[in-house]
Amino acid sequence: MTNLVDKIKSESAETRSAFIIQSFADNYREIIERDPAAWRGKFRKMGESAFAFFRGSAGLFYADLSRDTSDPFLDDRTSRIWIQGDLHAENFGTYMNSAGRFVFDVNDFDEAYVAPFTWDIKRFAISLVLIGFQKALSDEEIRDFVSEGIRSYARQIDRFAKGADKNFAFTLDNATGAMLDVLHEACQMTRITLLNNETEVRDGKRGFKNNKNIQPLDAVTRQKLDVAVQEYLDSIPKNKLRNRMAYKVKDIVGRKGLGIGSAGLQLFSVLLEGENEALENDIIISMKGAQPAAPSRYLNDPAARSYFKHDGHRTTVSQRALQANADPFLGHASVDGKGLYICEVSPYTAGLNWGDVNDMDDLLELVAGLGRCIAKIHCCSDDDSDQTLIGYSADEAIQKVLDGRESEFVKYICNFAFQYADIVRNDHLLFVDAFRNRRILGV
Repeated sequence: MTNLVDKIKSESAETRSAFIIQSFADNYREIIERDPAAWRGKFRKMGESAFAFFRGSAGLFYADLSRDTSDPFLDDRTSRIWIQGDLHAENFGTYMNSAGRFVFDVNDFDEAYVAPFTWDIKRFAISLVLIGFQKALSDEEIRDFVSEGIRSYARQIDRFAKGADKNFAFTLDNATGAMLDVLHEACQMTRITLLNNETEVRDGKRGFKNNKNIQPLDAVTRQKLDVAVQEYLDSIPKNKLRNRMAYKVKDIVGRKGLGIGSAGLQLFSVLLEGENEALENDIIISMKGAQPAAPSRYLNDPAARSYFKHDGHRTTVSQRALQANADPFLGHASVDGKGLYICEVSPYTAGLNWGDVNDMDDLLELVAGLGRCIAKIHCCSDDDSDQTLIGYSADEAIQKVLDGRESEFVKYICNFAFQYADIVRNDHLLFVDAFRNRRILGV
């Protein structure tokens, strides 16, 4: 069993609190100082529960894992797998893929990177334990449903490695339970509803609404963004490009207040013409400033570090490496040397709501599906993924270290998740105390 937990537990409260504070400085100092008010709001959200704190402290998690040298399932290949990077239990939901089908899958690739595959699995399992605590499940019940998710992951990896299920995805045809409910919710969403919420028609032309979240652009910034849009178009794979009209820019604005996950980041919204001149077909894309991936700060991987032009490029390449049939509007650009991650603001996005899943049979069914989704992102890339950073098959590499060791793997991850979840609950209290007393970068 790992000695990481023992290392952390042996530290004094003062030492651990200082480590937590330093992790925020190391990962987020620049964007905290850029918008301290937004980060105060984010920190208050994180103060609500241990799970909320865990969601918002990926940097701390990787600072800890980088000190763990005893993972028995890592070798030269399984230590370098594309991972989602912030794989907690709420980062699952729907999207419409490039083939026009609704898919339930992992989402949010801002922290994606090349790293040990178990880092994704551990983060997912810990989040399940914390959710189990919130639902007041017994330790035995929590262990059962965490084990089911990890076991399902291992078995799906085995199927992929043996050449089966290569086109597997949860869709309206095969999803069940909570996953099907989320897909049904997405089906009822419409593009015109999104457009009506975000834009308005003035003198026969659609543009973004003027509200407190909108920041008008000066002429210099607008010119830079016009150039960035052209750079973005060059980053879209040729077979995913639509007709030229679709990318005609109708409006560009700066944004703020789009959620705590974007606190302090540069954000722009772009309104595009869409497939034709009908107003109901307009498309909104998001251009978001990209930060270094949380795992990247704690890995010594010169090949990965030099592979990406900037973090917008890193996020785009990673998403295509992790997601089959990725967003056709996915791309990247830069402004003033800072990378931008660009994607469609989809009208068909619905997130998994754990508050609606409480029956034990439903929980087991759900986590079994989530385990299969995680295996899919580790093994199945988009057809247009042209990455050359990893030159071997992820499913074969992972299957090799898991072969004949499924029970050992499940037990190892489960035990780690329970022990680290206890640390998270204690860290949450230390964090709240540090935040209340303005010891986190003065926020």
